[in-house]
Amino acid sequence: MVSTTLEKADNDFKNIVYNMLLSNEEVSIVSDKGAVVMLTQKDYESMQETLRLLSDKKSLKALLDAHQKRDSDEPLESYSVTEVFSDLQN
Repeated sequence: MVSTTLEKADNDFKNIVYNMLLSNEEVSIVSDKGAVVMLTQKDYESMQETLRLLSDKKSLKALLDAHQKRDSDEPLESYSVTEVFSDLQN
């Protein structure tokens, strides 16, 4: 993460944004009252999706179960494309 002061960010905001988009690196803007973090929209949306999945009890349980199976070398269940999307068929 790149860090800059509020004054520098104010003077060079356009370049900071363009560099961020090219490097995909977050920027911390620090002031005497605290700091904020600026990130790309793609990263923000990805974080929101992760939070949504982790807040869904069923999704979280499935994720944790899969990690436990993987860590214990149990064979993972696999499904065909037809089985996965069976509820979408007419």
